[in-house]
Amino acid sequence: MPPMGGPRGASFLTEEEKKNAPKVTKGLLKRIFSYLKPYWKQMLVVLTAIIISSVLNLLPSVLTGKIIDEGLIGRSMSKLIFFIVLTLAVTLGANLIGVLESYMNTWIAQHITFDMRNRMYRHLQKMSQRFFTSNNQGDIITRMTSDISGVQQIITSTLTSILSNSITLIVALIVMFRQSWILAIVGMAVIPLFVIPTRSAGKTRWTITKESQACNDEINGILNETMSVSGQLLVKLFGTEEKEYHKYEEVNRRMIKLNIRESMAGRWFRVALSTFSSIGPMLIYLAGGVLMMKYDDSLTVGDITVLVALLGKMYGPVNQLLNIQVDWIRSMAMFTRIFEYFDMPAEIENAPDAVTPDVPAEGRVDFREVGFYYDKERQILENINFSLESGKCIAVVGPSGSGKSTLVNLIPRLYDVTSGTVMFDGIDVRKLDLSYLRDNIGIVSQETYLFNGTIRDNLLYAKPEATEEELIEACRKANIYDFIQNQETGLDTVVGNRGLKLSGGEKQRISIARVLLKDPALMIFDEATSALDSISEQKIQDAIEPLIASRTSILIAHRLSTILSADEILVIKDGTIAERGTHSQLVNAGGVYTQLYNTQFSKADQTSGSFEYSEGET
Repeated sequence: MPPMGGPRGASFLTEEEKKNAPKVTKGLLKRIFSYLKPYWKQMLVVLTAIIISSVLNLLPSVLTGKIIDEGLIGRSMSKLIFFIVLTLAVTLGANLIGVLESYMNTWIAQHITFDMRNRMYRHLQKMSQRFFTSNNQGDIITRMTSDISGVQQIITSTLTSILSNSITLIVALIVMFRQSWILAIVGMAVIPLFVIPTRSAGKTRWTITKESQACNDEINGILNETMSVSGQLLVKLFGTEEKEYHKYEEVNRRMIKLNIRESMAGRWFRVALSTFSSIGPMLIYLAGGVLMMKYDDSLTVGDITVLVALLGKMYGPVNQLLNIQVDWIRSMAMFTRIFEYFDMPAEIENAPDAVTPDVPAEGRVDFREVGFYYDKERQILENINFSLESGKCIAVVGPSGSGKSTLVNLIPRLYDVTSGTVMFDGIDVRKLDLSYLRDNIGIVSQETYLFNGTIRDNLLYAKPEATEEELIEACRKANIYDFIQNQETGLDTVVGNRGLKLSGGEKQRISIARVLLKDPALMIFDEATSALDSISEQKIQDAIEPLIASRTSILIAHRLSTILSADEILVIKDGTIAERGTHSQLVNAGGVYTQLYNTQFSKADQTSGSFEYSEGET
């Protein structure tokens, strides 16, 4: 008796699935089967194994008739033993071939998912920063994991099920009609009685289970809110213990009623299924008895027994094939979701004739009439023009959301300009080899990210072949070496997930050391001291100031002293360069910079030389 599908694998389509069912085209099928093509030899082995296994699985039912007619009724011990041994051998052979088929099926499925995961990961690595900022991270992970893992289920279950059940059904029908076409028709007439309650009960249980799940989610929500430290404190302070108890009791009572309904729905279904499953064999026995006694002397007890056994073998395949449309549509939907990501163009790619200069990079930057937008309705940058010579430093200031971070992100091609040109050492960044470009640019961002590992692991991410001396030198320059020396395990200190075992300032200084190991021609500091305490800020500033004095750099500035040390200050407002010049030139100009200075710089502690406009960036 085949099991009834649970709520996760319901044997019918929900309204949402019907509405969003993908259009199955020749192109889609061709694309799906292109993943099977490299494994066509293994697929041929699987197909052969399924055919042989399906036929062998039906043979014991046929041999049962021989055992009864020729062995028991014919009173032949030799034939009885022969057919019994043959039945056991056929069963063993079918099981062994089934193991081979299962292994080959799993092998193919695993290798196809291996290919798809690798291709998806490589494809996503090429996507621009725009893709990751505009798409839900959970959805990206789901496509990489659950959706591609579902492909394995499609190959090992759906495709195999179609082949195996179809072959079983065809062979069973042929044998039944050869035994007695009348009894075969009688047996087939009963099959709908078995299928209809299965689908009906499945839908009922699915509905109840969905209600149970919603109720369970409500219970978990109450527990999460009222059993947490903050939640319990709030309940006690407002004296709402009784109110929360009654709310929990009401939902819990509803959950119990749904669980009882779900359990009893399954029980009644099994009663109906067991009853209907008995009707078919009884009808064949009745019709067979009438035929054998009155109309057909050639029909034997063994023949009737074979027909009954074969009918039982047909219940499962018929039910699964009737539901195959559901599995098929879900499978197509899964492939469609995966292909949607594959079809997304990679915005940032190497040019076919990408240039890799032979001479060391100098870090010169030129913006020529640069414009950029995420969508056409909202222009972020417009007509940006400036030049940064090798060894010089530019500071970029402006109100929050003016486009400062977006501007520097265009240099390493985290995004591509929508108009104009960004040049690095006199070459359009779109014509430079991406690896070369990014190897020569170091960015210390506002949001520091460390991998879950040791300080050494995170430093070596920038330069895997770095020596111990190089690591120490980078840490000294980043003003973090004294801290590392004071740790029990030094460079092998574990930083925790996202560096949570370290303070914000410690993480930021490690990120500076990591960038220094690249030894880039251009250093970019994007609000590197934002949202830090004054002590951490000072230590990072002490690390940054010598660096900007010794190499080409761009600063999205957070401190007045940093701005004062820049060769030029760019004031960005509403995506354009509103003003430019030195501090002394701009502060007396009476423009945007003067306003920033009067409203923000003057509020800062002039002894520490900091000003604070550390809101989020565009």
